[in-house]
Amino acid sequence: MATQRIAFKVHGTVQGVGFRDFTQKRAIEYGLKGWVKNTDCGRVEGEAQGAEEQLQKFLKDINKGPRLAHVVKLEKKALNTQIKDYFPPPDAPKIKEVETAWAHPVYTEEEMHRVTVGHRQAKNWSDWVALGSVRLLRWGMDLVTGYKHPEPGQEHNARFQMTEKKWLTRFVFLESVAGVPGMVGGMLRHLRSLRRMKRDNGWIETLLEEAYNERMHLLTFLKLAEPGWFMRLMVLGAQGVFFNGFFISYLVSPRTCHRFVGYLEEEAVLTYTRAIKDLEAGKLPKWEKLEAPQIAVQYWKMPEGSRTMKDLLLYIRADEAKHREVNHTLGNLNQGADPNPYAVKYKDPAKPHPGKGISNLKTNGWEREDVI
Repeated sequence: MATQRIAFKVHGTVQGVGFRDFTQKRAIEYGLKGWVKNTDCGRVEGEAQGAEEQLQKFLKDINKGPRLAHVVKLEKKALNTQIKDYFPPPDAPKIKEVETAWAHPVYTEEEMHRVTVGHRQAKNWSDWVALGSVRLLRWGMDLVTGYKHPEPGQEHNARFQMTEKKWLTRFVFLESVAGVPGMVGGMLRHLRSLRRMKRDNGWIETLLEEAYNERMHLLTFLKLAEPGWFMRLMVLGAQGVFFNGFFISYLVSPRTCHRFVGYLEEEAVLTYTRAIKDLEAGKLPKWEKLEAPQIAVQYWKMPEGSRTMKDLLLYIRADEAKHREVNHTLGNLNQGADPNPYAVKYKDPAKPHPGKGISNLKTNGWEREDVI
């Protein structure tokens, strides 16, 4: 279906009644791009771009407006140029698309529903340092993203209610940070291999693939909502501090860093599980019929009939559970000598072993004696 772009101006009682928020939510629901703002003369105006059918539905909705609004007149005008995509495809006439070297493994619905929240108990000082660091990071992330989880008996308190916008804010912040450890670990192991002129035994590829996967999570969420300047600033600050801190920490103790990421992914699995429960409970009505972005459909190879927002969250939660297993497993190994158990062939393939999929997922990771 052809993409169209329109400009609109809404006259009437449209300021101070939640009209802009209403417009943004409708645009997200219909998969449109654009902007909306109040004017000094009491109107609301903006631009929207998307499929013609979805634009017509959008215009019909804003012509009515939210409950407290009273729309007197809706002006609209077709525009020729397109709104710039938040991350557009490359402007190369001879290139159809960019392909990835890391194809995502196929998850079954049964496997994704088997993913559970879990926690590996700290066993030594290294584990406790990692766990304490994650708890501190979690506190800061909760503060920045406005996340509050209710204690028993407080579920209906308004201050604990998470909206679609709040969840997206948390997801964007979480994934922008989660993409750092794999890249730092892969980079440092690559440089170490060059310095020592020895093989790395498969660790680099797995760590870089993890970073790539987390970045795909971020790009997917950015198709649903573009972050504002405050969130961008907080991401920039957090990433700057976190990158340098993790860089130094990995030089000192790679084992502690992998345990840290394992605990961090435990929190990620918990976050997505709670979001899925909110969606199933009807607390996120805008997401009930929302389709996953095309970038997600292609990356996860989402089958027809399983491309809703809930399906997307199940895929991402399964990824985080896999990262949880991988990093807890790597934290159990001899960092300088053991091969990466996710990049080897085993002598007895009939026995369960680590792999790229989630068919043999272990919440606490694989112990060294089981894989080495």
